[in-house]
Amino acid sequence: MSDVAAVGVRGLVKTFDEGKIRALDGVDLTVAAGEFIAIVGPSGCGKSTLLHLIAALDRPDSGTVTVGGRELSSDGNLSQYRARDVGIVFQLDNLIPTLSAAENVQVPMFEAGFSARERVERSGRLLEQVGLAGKGRSRPSELSGGERQRVAIARALANDPPLILADEPTGRLDSKSGERVLDLLGELRRQRNLTVIMVTHEGVVADRADRIVRMLDGRVDVAVASGTVDG
Repeated sequence: MSDVAAVGVRGLVKTFDEGKIRALDGVDLTVAAGEFIAIVGPSGCGKSTLLHLIAALDRPDSGTVTVGGRELSSDGNLSQYRARDVGIVFQLDNLIPTLSAAENVQVPMFEAGFSARERVERSGRLLEQVGLAGKGRSRPSELSGGERQRVAIARALANDPPLILADEPTGRLDSKSGERVLDLLGELRRQRNLTVIMVTHEGVVADRADRIVRMLDGRVDVAVASGTVDG
């Protein structure tokens, strides 16, 4: 793991409902390149809001988000960042139901400018890597929940991003499928030296991380070593 910060968050504030709801209240967080951290805390503490700001799916009211030396908060065009530098895995797999598994994996590749042949080849390799060789033509409705989440992980890796953000990736899965998804994330992280930031409310899931960051009332409450979160 490198000592260089992959993600730096400083003084991050985000409000909703015309300032009445303060989702983030001055959050500071540093994540090293190659590190796997889990963000835990009660519902409404700001976990997912923080992840969305790091993903550049929303903008903060104040404060900065820096990823790989790039300050997102002042960047006027973040489409390239979202396409190439970050992969996102949601609790809901968000697959397009009318597309096959392979076609879903290919969706981010259009933004990166791959040719049709490259898209087909890359999606095939990624599906094989997540254990879904032979499932490329299957529609989401023909796959199990765990298989759909593995397609979502393959899609997140489509453009070889160095950073993966996972928001409750096992939240809708049974324990066995959840374990497989976590095993896969860990394996891919080691193979590709990925930086992984995962939001979860489950202690057993958080224990997979190198470091656990607890949030409370829109702030980072405490950072603890892995294996010490109850739940």
